[in-house]
Formats: sequence, C-alpha cells, structure tokens
Amino acid sequence: MQTSPNILMVRPANFGFNEETANTNFYQQKDHREKGKIRELAKQEFDGFVALLRDQGVNVEVVEDTEKPIKTDAVFPNNWFSTHPDGKLILYPMYSPNRRLERRKDLVEMLIQKGYQISEILDLSFFEEDNQFLEGTGSMVLDHDSKTIFACFSERTHPVPLNYVADILGYDLVGFNSVQEIDGVKSPIYHTNVMMHVGRDLAVVCLDSIPKASEKQGVQKALTKAGKKVIPITAKQKFNFAGNMLEVTNDGGEKFTVMSQTAFDSLNVGQIQMIEKYTTIISPSIPTIEKLGGGSARCMMAEIFLPKA
Repeated sequence: MQTSPNILMVRPANFGFNEETANTNFYQQKDHREKGKIRELAKQEFDGFVALLRDQGVNVEVVEDTEKPIKTDAVFPNNWFSTHPDGKLILYPMYSPNRRLERRKDLVEMLIQKGYQISEILDLSFFEEDNQFLEGTGSMVLDHDSKTIFACFSERTHPVPLNYVADILGYDLVGFNSVQEIDGVKSPIYHTNVMMHVGRDLAVVCLDSIPKASEKQGVQKALTKAGKKVIPITAKQKFNFAGNMLEVTNDGGEKFTVMSQTAFDSLNVGQIQMIEKYTTIISPSIPTIEKLGGGSARCMMAEIFLPKA
C-alpha cells in the first residue's frame, strides 16, 4: 500500500516563475531567459522524465495542462489532490490564489473514464476562506503502512486542516517544526516533502533541520517503530532536493526510488548503496523545473491509489 504503480503527471503548458509563491519557497530562482524557451525546456524535461518511468514499466497517466488560465505550477499536481485505496479523492486548500486554478474537474473525470473508482470527493478548499492551508503530499509525507502522517508546520501547512485530514484517514499525526538557514536567517521549510521521504523500507530525512530535540526524537521514533531504515541527509543535500524522493512500483512489483539528477549527484556513495539495496534509482534531469518552480521529482508525481474496475 505504501507505493503505487500508477502515477499521474501534468505536462506543463505555461511553466514559469511564480511570484506568488516565491516568498515562502526559497528554492525558486528567477531566470532571465525568454519565456517561450523556458516553457519548451520544461516540456522537454517533463517528457524525458515520463519516458524514464515508462521504460521501467511504471504506468504514467499524462494529462495535458490547459493553455488558459495560465498556471505556472501545474506541473506539480501532488499539492492539490490525493487519492486513497478506499476510493477517496481529497482536494486541498492552497496557499497561492493562482495555484487554486490547478484544481480541475475534468482531470477527476479523466480518472473515472480510465477505470479508476472514486467513491467520495472531499473538497477542503473551504479552509482557504480562513487562510488555513494544507498542500497535499507536499505538506504531508504519508506512511500508509503504519498509517502515519509526517508534517512540518509552515505558512502552507496549518494544524487545523492537517488534523482534519488525519481524522478523515484515521492516521496518526507526527507534527513538527523544520527550518532552513540562509545568510544567518532562519525560516520554516515550506513543504515536508523537501526534507523527508518515506518508502516501504527506507526513510530519507534531514534531521538537522528539526531544531527541537523532542520533535527530532519523535520523528526518529515513529520511523523506527514503522520499521524504516533511516538515511540522514545534510542541509546541503536537502538544498539539492535530496529529500524530495518518491518510491514507486511497476506492474511486476519492482520498487524504484525516483529522485532528480541534482538530488542523486548530492548523495554520497554510502547513501546511494543503501537506497539501491532496497530499490532501483530513477534520476531524471529536470534543472529548469527545479530552478524556477522550486520543486523537484516527487512534486511532479501524484500517486493514484484508487481501486480500478
């Protein structure tokens, strides 16, 4: 249950730098190349990524982004919805108003047409009216096997909707604070999935980013109790998206850990060997998407856990 052989990805139409999200996403960097060139590079990186997954037998449902309205971050669908084995589909409250445009009814209809069974749609966007946000599996790293949600609090991850989802799913919640330091200034890490990843057997986590000892111990204890082998990463590796991984499977049950080439290059030999002991690594090169979008490989993949007819 922890991993899925079915992944949904949205091919970008108007990828670019999002001014509305830049104040909380320190990974985003401006690029002065022509917009058309940037969009073409993003599409090429996306297509290469999909090809690598399909070459390994992973089923990828590709959805084309719509030209209008313009959605610079549509390539990161995991933030606005999640799916679950009991047929639930949850829509999430988004921090940035222009990212709320990414929620698409036609995409939900497409899943139904493909044979996926949706028994219930839970729309939590009403939390936006009170400036309460929870950005899907960016805000939450889920261990389905132990029924645990890991989440670091930030301007995009608020306690009230977080507890609401934990109650809906019947999962335990491990909430904590996680920070990064840039030029001596500390600020909350905007999404949990940039500082930790949980697979069936492994957990990759930047423990150094959790300043409170009791919270750090709480995360470690929960992972150990769930039977995970913990691979610590450094703050520098986290800055290179080493926490932004996702474990997927193919129809044959083979396990793969997906991370960007940037993330892979930041790991040391021992860390790579430990991951490869349990899974095969897939590492697409997505530098344009990472630089302008401030998200990496995991953010581009929305797992489909829905039952199929």
